[in-house]
Amino acid sequence: MLAQLGAILAAVRTVVERLFGTRFEIVGALAAAAVTLGGCLPTTVPLAGPDPADPHAKVAGVGYRSTVAPYTKLRPTAPTNWRDQNDRVAPAPKSDR
Repeated sequence: MLAQLGAILAAVRTVVERLFGTRFEIVGALAAAAVTLGGCLPTTVPLAGPDPADPHAKVAGVGYRSTVAPYTKLRPTAPTNWRDQNDRVAPAPKSDR
């Protein structure tokens, strides 16, 4: 199993070297340098607000809004005159015409 994995990696490396030539080594060296120097970075900037891990930190109050409060039952009703329904929801006619 390991021999097969080694053969696959060798084949992939050969193809990559043909495609990218010596640039592959340069890119690999730059990636290794970036990973190595990544540990030398300074600590991160402190948070703008209170520490989230502090259980005594003051936070905004929590409000409750029901997601189903505006629900109204829309049960089937008997058919009505469509013209009356339309007149109830239509805008008021303008009197200047």
